[in-house]
Amino acid sequence: MPADPHDLVVVGSVNADLVIRVDRRPAPGETVIGSDLETYPGGKGGNQAVAAARLGARVAILGRVGEDEHGRFLTEALGRAGVDVSGLLPTPGPSGVALVTVGPEGDNSIIVSPGANRHVSPADVARAGPSLEAAKVVSLQLEIPTPAVSAAARAAHTAGARVVLNLSPPQPVPGELLRLCDPLVVNEHEAAFLLGSPHRTDGPDHRERADRRQRAKALVALGARSVVITLGPAGAVVAQGPDVIAVPSPPVEVVDTTGAGDAFTGALCWRLAVGDDLVSAARFAVRVGAAAVRRPGAQSSFPTRAELREL
Repeated sequence: MPADPHDLVVVGSVNADLVIRVDRRPAPGETVIGSDLETYPGGKGGNQAVAAARLGARVAILGRVGEDEHGRFLTEALGRAGVDVSGLLPTPGPSGVALVTVGPEGDNSIIVSPGANRHVSPADVARAGPSLEAAKVVSLQLEIPTPAVSAAARAAHTAGARVVLNLSPPQPVPGELLRLCDPLVVNEHEAAFLLGSPHRTDGPDHRERADRRQRAKALVALGARSVVITLGPAGAVVAQGPDVIAVPSPPVEVVDTTGAGDAFTGALCWRLAVGDDLVSAARFAVRVGAAAVRRPGAQSSFPTRAELREL
């Protein structure tokens, strides 16, 4: 990967999303008929890189793809979107694959087979050191091994880049990694996982809002420098020190929520890279996330700046 400066370097997963739409999800042991299979470029790392690139960011990605047809498909799709793929390493074996089921309300269920993503290593991060050192923001997720994520966070922090960690899929992470996050980005389920508490949505709206504020403060207390909790159609909450600020989302008709969280995070990272404060960046990012649910697929649904102005 060259040392030319980027607004954003994404260290993360690249997957082929295999998507089927269903009227209802099967119960255990049951078979249901779904739509024709559709294949989209995806993976949390790839999605965040494309989301930022569509908006005009200079983006590079560090990761791995398999030496298979999916790997070629994914590399070409990222390149067409304007992402620097010189740090995307071909790896013997299969590429990562996500099996995505989309329900009638546009909600999704996902199973990920990591494939080449499981081979991203601290050594890969070390080889990409010049690019990480030149980046303004480094975005991380957890679809690659935690040692590589931690190594990237340390390298970025040492170089003065801002570290953004999306705790997805949720899993335990070292306290050292949390302390480098600025912000830690989680949805409500991921926040509950990290705090070891149930995710409640059965109370009055005012109680839910209070719970969200308390969760955001509790995550900051765990060590993260700042926290963003995404709330789907309700927008997001941003916590910095003692301050917790609600950021509403525009109402939209939901077609497919696949990749909406990645669209949010990619947009957030780009706006942080160009100098926005965290609340302003989150206000922009919720609009991008809302725009992304209006079309099917992940990367195929991400808006350009011109499309975002229509929202």
